Amino acid sequence: MRGHSLLEGRVVVVTAAAGAGIGAAVVRRCLEEDARAVVLGDIHERRLDSALDELRAEFGASRVDAVLCDVTVEDDVEALLAAADAFGGVDVLVNNAGLGGTASILEMTDDAWSKVLDITLTGTMRCTRAAARRFVARGAPGVIVNNASVVGWRAQAGQAHYAAAKAGVMALTRCSALDLAPHGIRVNAVAPSLAMHPFLAKVTSEEVLASLTAAEAFGRAAEPEEVANVIVFLAGEYSSYLTGEVVSVSSQHP
Repeated sequence: MRGHSLLEGRVVVVTAAAGAGIGAAVVRRCLEEDARAVVLGDIHERRLDSALDELRAEFGASRVDAVLCDVTVEDDVEALLAAADAFGGVDVLVNNAGLGGTASILEMTDDAWSKVLDITLTGTMRCTRAAARRFVARGAPGVIVNNASVVGWRAQAGQAHYAAAKAGVMALTRCSALDLAPHGIRVNAVAPSLAMHPFLAKVTSEEVLASLTAAEAFGRAAEPEEVANVIVFLAGEYSSYLTGEVVSVSSQHP
């Protein structure tokens, strides 16, 4: 997609950014919008290396770096953000890491519940806290964009852990935005309904995907790039007055 220099000169860090999902689309869109550099984080080493090679070949080695990062590990989070220092320090953080799954509350285990909450909600908090501390220490405004989900608002069977985590991301977005506004730091979120990518197709049954797709007004899922476009908007100056907001990226009707 042709860019309009919406992120010119900015250094962006994106979690869960390898592969073919929303995070990967965000990285590409940021580079197309003339971000000075993008640092990718992901837990999948081979996928991360492949993404790094591809992006460097297309956009230049001096604009892209990658760091193995498990957002449940504080040291990994710090290493990811530290990698942005080589480009002048992080300006924008996109919290994309999350974990889903399907389980009735009748069968859900404590371990399954805790894993989804630790990655999706607490991981977002860890990264937000680490980036915000860097923004404040530099005395520079920064932007944080979180990836929530419409299931934080709308009930869906088998999604109690994921929905609770994403509703928590929405609340975290609103509250941290108030904490950080005095420092010139903006915090917003997107709430996609259904964005199709290979991993989602792998972990979700055809019946469930068909049902979710039927609920969309356009009769199709969003492309990851369509969600990434809204994230880029929230990361840039066109949204300079927005903070604490959750923007639905959905054509889903009630």
